[in-house]
Amino acid sequence: MSDVFTGGCQCGAVRFRVAGPLRHASICNCRMCQKALGNLFGAWAEFEAPVTWTRGRPTVFRSSAKVQRGFCNQCGTPLTYQWGGHNPSLTIGAFDRPNAIVPTGEAARDNRHPLMGHVDELVAEPLANTDEERDILAILHSFQHPDQDTEVWTPGGAS
Repeated sequence: MSDVFTGGCQCGAVRFRVAGPLRHASICNCRMCQKALGNLFGAWAEFEAPVTWTRGRPTVFRSSAKVQRGFCNQCGTPLTYQWGGHNPSLTIGAFDRPNAIVPTGEAARDNRHPLMGHVDELVAEPLANTDEERDILAILHSFQHPDQDTEVWTPGGAS
């Protein structure tokens, strides 16, 4: 039996489910992925099985003649990369269990950000190190969708 992977956007308006197997997981350093995700690289998972959209559907932007990218039009979360008629690849960070998907490949290494060669040298910055930071964290209420589907959750509301 294949693993079942679920995930979705930050606000919960778009949710997906994929019943494996995982075909390929990789990161891409190309400038188009950097711009589309607003980050140093994109991390993608491609599956043998089609994606089932269990809540909503992503809005699609054609980023080139061959590629379209999907995102939540409510919160902006990047969700898909799709080449032609192939199954869309999904952003690994959008999965409920992103640590269950480990990239094994890297594309566009010639465009890799210099930081990528020095990640392990970064100084860990503790969270809530000061009284001010602890006070800020104590009053925050996240509107982010939990990392699983719930029947009572509503976007923008308490879960």
